[in-house]
Amino acid sequence: MPSIDVHAKTSIERTGKDYKDIHEWVDKDETKKVERHDITRIPENAKEVELKWGEEGVREYIQHIHDDVKKRMADTLAYFGVK
Repeated sequence: MPSIDVHAKTSIERTGKDYKDIHEWVDKDETKKVERHDITRIPENAKEVELKWGEEGVREYIQHIHDDVKKRMADTLAYFGVK
């Protein structure tokens, strides 16, 4: 998965804002990191994100999960030699 700094850089390129506080919320707490990345818990997590950062934060949270899944899929395919 991309680092928090890479997520922030991607956010700046896409929106002009780094959303670092959201990326830290998703990745920094090791005791909650797995559940915050669990796609089956997105609706529940999105409610918490919306209370803290509004709808804009929810979009960035979903984008963060999307970017992680995309990277993980690319890494897995590359491991098996699929281009």
